[in-house]
Amino acid sequence: MLDREQRAQQSDLARQQRLGLQAPAATVAAAGAARGRFGAHFRERPLAQTQAALVARHSGWAPRQAWRHRHHAVFVAWLGPVFWPYAYSDIFDYTFWSYAYEPGYWAYAYDDFVDTVFWGGDSPYSAYASTNPYDYPQAGGDTRARQRASVSPQTLQQLCGTPDKGVTAWPLDDITSAVRPTPEQRALLDALKTAAANAAGVFKDSCADTYALTPPGRLRAMMNRVSATLDAVKIVRPALENFYNSLSDEQQARFNALGPNIGDRSPRRQEAGAQEGSAEGCGDPKSGLTQLPIQRIEAVLHPAGKQKEALDRLGEATAKGVEGLQAACPNDVPLTPVGRLEAMQHRLEAMLQAAKLVEPALDEFYATLSSEQKARFNTLQQLAGP
Repeated sequence: MLDREQRAQQSDLARQQRLGLQAPAATVAAAGAARGRFGAHFRERPLAQTQAALVARHSGWAPRQAWRHRHHAVFVAWLGPVFWPYAYSDIFDYTFWSYAYEPGYWAYAYDDFVDTVFWGGDSPYSAYASTNPYDYPQAGGDTRARQRASVSPQTLQQLCGTPDKGVTAWPLDDITSAVRPTPEQRALLDALKTAAANAAGVFKDSCADTYALTPPGRLRAMMNRVSATLDAVKIVRPALENFYNSLSDEQQARFNALGPNIGDRSPRRQEAGAQEGSAEGCGDPKSGLTQLPIQRIEAVLHPAGKQKEALDRLGEATAKGVEGLQAACPNDVPLTPVGRLEAMQHRLEAMLQAAKLVEPALDEFYATLSSEQKARFNTLQQLAGP
């Protein structure tokens, strides 16, 4: 992958030299395509773990589908035209049992969020790039190449119209069985059920039914989903806090112990997973997310004059947005559902703020482009990828 990226960069530089253009002063090296990302430090994991994550990701599996295959749930950026298709279940299932998610879930979510603006649905510089996405094994041991899963209209209808049904349902029955609430607590649990249903309602208008083919369109589709997810968290959080705080210490411990059977759940394994999912790497420079796409845009579109000035402002806005995401990385994974939901709210707020910083600069730059330049920007992944 990095060899192909090196060749692509050399081709860009040669083209700039032929046109008499000056190369960027601080070109991101080929290895920078994989470094300087939120998920960079997860690249050194054992190959089997990376392959398992790729199976779940490229199959487009919802969390419960992954768990049925005894895989951790991963961040799925797109399913058809829908960004963050499992936002409802991801947010609330992660609240209940974070250990059942791939440790790099939030790191990859941040990377995908930024990548999507410039590269579209699949960045050629994915944080999973240590493994060729077309060489990983299928579930069941088949090593043939596997294409990205297609999505049916029925699947999208459920995700968008009834996200609280089917595979994305809350584990409320499991909570009831484990906690055995008193009559007073049951009333609070009923209020939590109502809040969960209300939270599902805010997702109904946040699904796109057509693909966004332009960078500004993709950004607004993402903002719509993140905003809906944030609204859902704000609806549920007070009800969850009221119910959880009403529980005895023993009930809280049983609540905390809920979760699917996906393998080793020893305290040592869970502690290691929490440490792996911590803020390690969040403070490092994010050149792979910020400088690299701006440099590639410059190489492919050759902006000049006001276009170059607008691109510089887009680069500055992207860097500021990524700084906000860095600040939202917690030092460790909270140990209670209430704490995890609070941390998620902060992360969602940071994602939305990052998008709001980038949106006006992206619109300004895009408006300066010619039709040919827009066509090239819209397909930057194909022009940049291997």
